[in-house]
Amino acid sequence: MTAEKFRVAFSRDFLNDTGGLAYGDVGLHLLEESPLVNYRFLDEYTKVITPEQIAAVDGLVVIYTHITAATFAQGAERLIIIGRCGVGYDRIDVAACTEADVALMNAPLAMRLPTAAASLMFMLVLSKRLLELDRLARQGRWDLRGDVQGIELPGRTLGIIGLGHSGSELARLVAPFPMRLLAYSPHADPEQARPLNVELVSLERLLREADFVCLHCRLTEETRGLIGARELALMKPTAYLINMARGPIVDHAALVAALTEHRIAGAGLDVFSTEPLPANDPLTQLDNVVLSPHWAAGTLDVFREAGMTNCQGMLQAARGELPDNIVNREVVDRLGFQAKLARFRR
Repeated sequence: MTAEKFRVAFSRDFLNDTGGLAYGDVGLHLLEESPLVNYRFLDEYTKVITPEQIAAVDGLVVIYTHITAATFAQGAERLIIIGRCGVGYDRIDVAACTEADVALMNAPLAMRLPTAAASLMFMLVLSKRLLELDRLARQGRWDLRGDVQGIELPGRTLGIIGLGHSGSELARLVAPFPMRLLAYSPHADPEQARPLNVELVSLERLLREADFVCLHCRLTEETRGLIGARELALMKPTAYLINMARGPIVDHAALVAALTEHRIAGAGLDVFSTEPLPANDPLTQLDNVVLSPHWAAGTLDVFREAGMTNCQGMLQAARGELPDNIVNREVVDRLGFQAKLARFRR
C-alpha cells in the first residue's frame, strides 16, 4: 500500500481578493477529513493554467481558468485528473487533456436544477413584463399600469433546444403550467422525451411554433451560430428567446437587430459571445431584454454541490479508482493514464 498522498490544487479563482473562499462551501471538508489527500490553492491567478502549476499536483480543480495544449507543454507526468466545478468545459481543450493522459470530469447534476430554474425565471420575468412594472412602481406611475399587460404560461408552447440534464429538468419544472412542449435535440432518446410529454421536432418547426425558445445545448462546432438571422426570422413576433447555454450559439448582431426592430418580443440572456458584455453593447440599451452576467444559475447551493462532486472525484482518484463524470472517456483505455492512476491503488 502506497503512503504517498494525492496532491490536489484548486485554481486561484476559488478565492476572493482577501484570500477567503469566494463561493462559500465547495466541499473542502471532504478532503480535510481524508488521510489520503493534501490540497492547496494555486499561488496566483492565470487565465491559462501553466505547466509549472501542474508539475507537482495529481488532481486539479478549476472554475473559470482555461486549460489549453500549452498547459501540457512540459508533459503531465503526475496529473491524473482535472475537475471542472460546473458543467460546461468550452474553456478546456479536451483533446489536449486526453493526449496528456489526463481525465477531465465535470459536475453535470449540480447545475441541472439551477440552470433550468433560471430559464423558468426568465420566462416568468419576461411574460409578466416585470422590469417594466418595476419601473412604473419606482416612478409612481400607477396610472400607466394598463399599458403593461403580460401573458400567462399555460396554453403557450415551450421550445427547448437541447434535451440533456438541464433541458429535461426545465420540462419537469413547467409541469404546473400546462404548456405544449417541443424539443430539438438530435441525440435525444424518444423514450426519454415521452415521459416528459415532450415532442421531438425539427429546429425549424420549434422556432416557428414556440412562444418561448430556451437554449440548453452544449457549445460545439455544430451548435456554434445555431441561431442566426434566418432562425430568428422564423420565430413569432410575440416569442421570447432565452439563452442559458453559451453565447456563441446565437449570432449576436442578428439577435440585436431582431430585438431592436421588435421582430421578436424579447430575450432573457445569461451568456454572451463576448464576456464580460461591454457596457456600451446595444443589448444594454434595450428595454425588451433581461440580462444576467453569466450568473443566473450561480448560487451557494450550486457551488457546494459542484465542489463536493469534484472533491469526491479527487478522493476516488486518490484510491486509484476511476472518478465519476469523466468527459473524455477515451482516456480510460490509455496506458499512460492507467499507469498514473495505478500509483494510488490502495
